[in-house]
Order: sequence, then structure tokens, then C-alpha cells
Amino acid sequence: MQLIKRGAEADIYRTEWFGRDAVLKTRSPKPYRNTELDARLRRRRTIREADMLHLVKSLGIYSPLIYFVNTEKYTIVMQYIAAKPIHSLDNDEILSHCGSMGQIAGLLHSAGIMHGDLTTSNFLYNDNLYLIDMGLSSRTTKPEDWAVDMRLIKETFNSAHADIIDEAWDKLVAGYSKTMPQWKRVLKITSDIERRGRYARVV
Repeated sequence: MQLIKRGAEADIYRTEWFGRDAVLKTRSPKPYRNTELDARLRRRRTIREADMLHLVKSLGIYSPLIYFVNTEKYTIVMQYIAAKPIHSLDNDEILSHCGSMGQIAGLLHSAGIMHGDLTTSNFLYNDNLYLIDMGLSSRTTKPEDWAVDMRLIKETFNSAHADIIDEAWDKLVAGYSKTMPQWKRVLKITSDIERRGRYARVV
């Protein structure tokens, strides 16, 4: 196995599954947590992520196929997607996908799902646009939670793609408005979160 990414929540490895290119996602124990609590959290998050990936696919969103889930070892084996993360593309290519990313965010939110880590690193592109990493996702009907997703991806553009932030955000919002009926309410809350953040920094 080849380590692809070591994260705060899980480690990702490139592997094979019965001759297929695959990814193994494993949640390691956290020594600072109570042992029983840690086991419950890792099991719950493993099951939830697998369920969310199935749900996302049912919405018509491209995402990795799940091959195997081991709730005792807190691992998921899933399809390896041979694609580039959106953040690694040039500006023109990124802009060409912003509308589609917005539509995907809208599909999630209109289905009552918060991604939890909606960044340009978690969209992959080859011939299709894929959404990955549902490890922090949750079911929610709160517009405030959906606004957190939107605020995060806007912050990602602002920090990693600052020279195209305005155009990227406009295209993202245009896509979002096509698939999310409550888009105006969510974006108003997103703006409120931004204002509170600016006020806190000034104070």
C-alpha cells in the first residue's frame, strides 16, 4: 500500500481490491480520547461516510464506489478515481468547473446534507466532476449548516485562488441557485458569518 494522504481524521492509502485500483481509508485511534468513546466515534463515522457516499451517488453526483466496509477496523475500501483535484488546475480550468461545483453543493443541501469539508481539494475532475471525502458530512435541515459549507469553499477560493475569487464565487453561486431552492437564505447567512468574522478580528 502507498500512503496518499495523512489527515487529522483519517489516513488514505492507494491499494488494490481484487485486481481493481482502490483506496483504503482508515481511522486511527486518538490517544487523547477515552478508548471506548474513540471506538464508538470511529465506528459511527466509518458507517456514516459509507452511507453518505451511497446517498450522494443516488442524487446523481459522481463519487467513489464503495467496495468494502470494516466497522471493526474502521476502514473503507473504495474506488480509486484517476483524476486531478480542482485546486491543482489552472485558473481558467477552475473557473470552468465552478458552476458545476455550485450545482453539486446545491444538490447536497437540498437533500439535507452538509459536506463538512467543501473545498476545491475534495472535487476531482477527469471526464466527470467527482465529489469525495464525506468523512465530516452530516444530515441537517439547518440553513446555518449549509452556510458553513458555502463559507468554507469561499474561504478556499480566497486563500488558494485569490486572483479569481470574484468570478469563481459568482459562477459557483449561479450553479448553486439552480439546484438549491433556499439559496438566497443560505447566502444571506453566509454573508452574516463573514461579517461576524470580520467584526471579531477587528475587536
